[in-house]
Amino acid sequence: MPQEQYTHHRSAMPSSEGPQVYKVGIYGWRKRCLYFFVLLLMILILVNLAMTIWILKVMNFTIDGMGNLRITEKGLKLEGDSEFLQPLYAKEIQSRPGNALYFKSARNVTVNVLNDQTKVLTQLITGPKAVEAYGKKFEVKTVSGKLLFSADNNEVVVGAERLRVLGAEGTVFPKSIETPNVRADPFKELRLESPTRSLVMEAPKGVEINAEAGNMEATCRTELRLESKDGEIKLDAAKIRLPRLPHGSYTPAGTRQKVFEICVCANGRLFLSQAGTGSTCQINTSVCL
Repeated sequence: MPQEQYTHHRSAMPSSEGPQVYKVGIYGWRKRCLYFFVLLLMILILVNLAMTIWILKVMNFTIDGMGNLRITEKGLKLEGDSEFLQPLYAKEIQSRPGNALYFKSARNVTVNVLNDQTKVLTQLITGPKAVEAYGKKFEVKTVSGKLLFSADNNEVVVGAERLRVLGAEGTVFPKSIETPNVRADPFKELRLESPTRSLVMEAPKGVEINAEAGNMEATCRTELRLESKDGEIKLDAAKIRLPRLPHGSYTPAGTRQKVFEICVCANGRLFLSQAGTGSTCQINTSVCL
C-alpha cells in the first residue's frame, strides 16, 4: 500500500528540530495475510460462479422453466417420467394431446375427493389385489351421457340394452330379479336352475316361454304342476304324447289292438284303458286307488 506522510507542526511550543514524519500502513506479515485472504476470496467467488453455471447447465434452466418442467400461461407443463415422493395437489392433470396419461406405483394409487373441512367424500383405491371405490353412488356412462351402470345403497341399475354373463357357471342371484326379458345368445342354451330351492316366475300380465327353433324341456324329481286359478290350461300342438301313462288291468279276451282311451280318475290322475265297443274306463278303476 502507498505510504502516507503527515507533517506534524507543534504550534504550542517552538522546537529547534525539523518536522517529524510518521509512516501509516500495513507491513510485514499483516500485509501478506491480507493478500492471502483477498486471493482466497477471489478463488471462492470463481468456484461458486463455476458451480452455479454447472448447476444451471445440468438442470437445464431456461427462461421457460427447468429441465422437463416448463412454465406456461396455463400452468406447469411436465414432459417425460416424473416421480412424486410427497402428496401432489393440483386442480387438473392432463397429458399432451394424442398421448396417454399413466399413473404408476409400487403399492397402490389412491385418489381422494375432499370437502372444505378436508373430509373424504369419494375415494378410489387401485391396489395389487383389488380396485376399491368408496362413495354415495357409482355411475358409468357413455360419451353421450347414457347411463350404463349405476350402484348405490338402494339398487344397482344396468342401463345397457343387453347384459351378458360369460362365466361357465352363469350368474347367481341370492334374491329376486326383475327383468322384462331373459334370452340366451343365438345357438346357445338358456337354463334357469335352483339347485336347492324353488324357482318362481311371476308376472301380472302373463309369463311367456318360447323356443322358436328348438325344444323346451321342464324336468323335476317329484311333481310338475300346471295350475290356472281363473282360466284354463291349453295344450295346442299337432301331436300330444304321454308315453308313460299307466295302463288299466282289463283286457278283453282274444283282442290285441293298440287303440286306447284316456281315462280320468276322480283325483285327476290319467290312465290308459284298452278301447272296446264301449267305454272301458269304469272297469279299470283299480288304477285310481
